[in-house]
This record gives sequence, C-alpha cells and structure tokens, in this order.
Amino acid sequence: MAHFAFVSAPAAGHVNPTLPLVEELVRRGHRVSYATGPATADGAAQAGATPVVLPSELPPDLDARGEFTADQLAVTLNHFLDDAEVSFPVLAAHFEADRPDAVCYDSVTFTGRMLANLLGVPEVALVPTFAENEKFSATQVYLPPSFDHQHPELVAAIGRMARFASGFTFLDDPNLMFGHVAPTSVVFVPRAFQLSAETFDERFHFVGPSLGSWQHAEQWSPSSEKPVLLVSLGTVFNSRPDFYRACAEAFGDGPWEVVMSIGDLDPAELGPLPANVTAHARVPQVAVLRHASVFLSHAGMNSVMESLYHGVPFVTVPQIPEQRAIAARAAELGLGVTLEDLTPDALRAAVSAADANRAAVEAMREVVRSAGGAPAAADAIEELVG
Repeated sequence: MAHFAFVSAPAAGHVNPTLPLVEELVRRGHRVSYATGPATADGAAQAGATPVVLPSELPPDLDARGEFTADQLAVTLNHFLDDAEVSFPVLAAHFEADRPDAVCYDSVTFTGRMLANLLGVPEVALVPTFAENEKFSATQVYLPPSFDHQHPELVAAIGRMARFASGFTFLDDPNLMFGHVAPTSVVFVPRAFQLSAETFDERFHFVGPSLGSWQHAEQWSPSSEKPVLLVSLGTVFNSRPDFYRACAEAFGDGPWEVVMSIGDLDPAELGPLPANVTAHARVPQVAVLRHASVFLSHAGMNSVMESLYHGVPFVTVPQIPEQRAIAARAAELGLGVTLEDLTPDALRAAVSAADANRAAVEAMREVVRSAGGAPAAADAIEELVG
C-alpha cells in the first residue's frame, strides 16, 4: 500500500476531475491524503481520502468576461503567492510528519510541486484542462494579442514570485507557474481534444474524464415527455440573470423541458417562469445529462467532457478566456457551436441546430470513454512508486 498526497486549490473545476482517481487508488488499497481548502475538503473525504484542510480560498472573482488583462493576471498571481505563504507551511508540517510516496498536485497549484521537491518524492501534475509543454502554452490561446506583458503590476508580481521561489533551495526549478513541465502529467482530457496534441510525449497521460461513485448514484428524472434542455453557466461565473431570463423567454411554453442551474442567483431576479422551465441553485448535472437532448453550457472543461461522455450535443456560451478556447476547440472538431448573440431567436436557432453535431458528438463519446479514465491514471501513478 502506498500513500499519495493530493494538493489542489479549492475550486470545483480542479478538484472534481481528480476524485474518481482518488476513489480508484483507495479501491486498490492505497491511502490518499487530500490537501485543499475548506470549500472542497468534503468532496475529497467522500471519495475516500483523508482531508488536510488548508487556509486556502478561491482567487478574487475577477470580471474576466472580456479579454484577460495584465492587471487581472497580477491580482491572480499575488493571490496564489498570498495563499502559498500561509498554506505551504501547513503542507510541509503535515507531510513531513506523514510522508507520502508521491505528490499529485493540480497543475496550477505550485505548492504541490514545492512539497514533492521538499520531500524528495515523485511528482505528478493533475491537469483538468488543456495541458502545456515546452512547445505549447495556454497563453497562446488565453491571452489577447494586446496583452501588456510589461505592465508594472504584472512585472512586480512576477518579481515577487521569483523572490518567493529563491527562498527555497530544494526547488528543482524556480519557475513556479510558468514554464515548468512535470515529469509525469495526468490529463483529464482525451488526446483527441488537446490543442497541439502532436507535441506531447509519453510524459503525458491523456486519460480523459471519469465519473465518481457519487455521480453514478445521483438520480434525476424528467417531469414530462418533452426533450430535456439543460442550461448551466457553471459554478463560478454564473451571475447572469439576463442570460437566464433570455433562456426562459426563448424556450418558455415550447417543446422543451428546460432545467436551469443558476447557482447563488436569487430566482426572484428571473421573474415568473413558464411552466416548462425550472430554476435550481444546483442540479445533479451528470444525472440530468443522462436524459438531456441538448446542453446549453458555459464551456467549462468538466461540463464539455461530461456532455461528450454522455453523447449530448451542446451549445456554448463561454464567460472567460479559457472557456472561449475550449468552445473554439469544440467548434473546430465539429462538436459544438459558440453563441454570442443571446437574443431569444438566436438561442432557439442554436439549440435547434445542435442536433446537426450529434454524429460527431457520438463519435467523440467513444473516444472519451476509451481514453482509460481513472484506472489508466492510477496505473501511471502506481508505476512511480512500484
């Protein structure tokens, strides 16, 4: 039995893809300790890990619906550094007393790599979105051509990060967030969806998505014979009452059973809803996708992968640069259409046209399901400690 330390920021989009892997490792008899913030510690515990609760919170809720700016990146970097200053001592103290055989860390959570270097154990990067290597960087698709790399606040934040890294002589590479390529990466996306996939070598295991036991267990049933249209903008950038009102207007009293996941938005902001439209703070997304005919989505990678896993055509309404890149990749592969005009007529036309992508989505469904999932990821990690 091996002991694996998992380290991640407390973001559902980063933690959730790793939980089926945690379940698989635990099923094989290994022990998993999962270090994350209080917002996501319960999920790790339910997957069978022992939670190690860090004083970590999500970065500031930046309004990144336009182009990502240099000052926004500076704020994000400073947040990660503030977090590292308080979280890394907790990580180090805990795992020096309870040493793991390997550290598996979210690819943007550099404290995980620091921990692996400190302890001298193998490191595994866990990648919930597009992977990066020496030839492909996400900045190629996330940042606009006008991005100011010399912005004073950004330069200052990068300098602060360099000073922080210089204080740790055990680091094998002082590049904490930019340029480091882990010796082993597990990518929860199939190779066929990866950008510049031909540049990635055997260090990268493209295992695709998996479903956890809690997702298999969740139940949901339609309330009518109408085809189901699932509408969601994810768990972070979802404060868009205008969008949900447009959906209610577009599909109200129509041929769909419309299920809207609206997060913390006050339902009163949507006004009276038609009889065939319901709004919920949360829905069991995978359970709804088992019945859905179309998914109107923000193009978060988890949502896109879950939609493809179930062979559900989708229309994307991306909210941030990463989601726009994912939506563009889906469109390039003939899997989804990106919608910018959110008028009721445009929404109806896009959802009606989504069926034209069904054959491509079904073909990718087979690719997604044959990528290996959690068992393949567990095999790759076990090889490091075997």
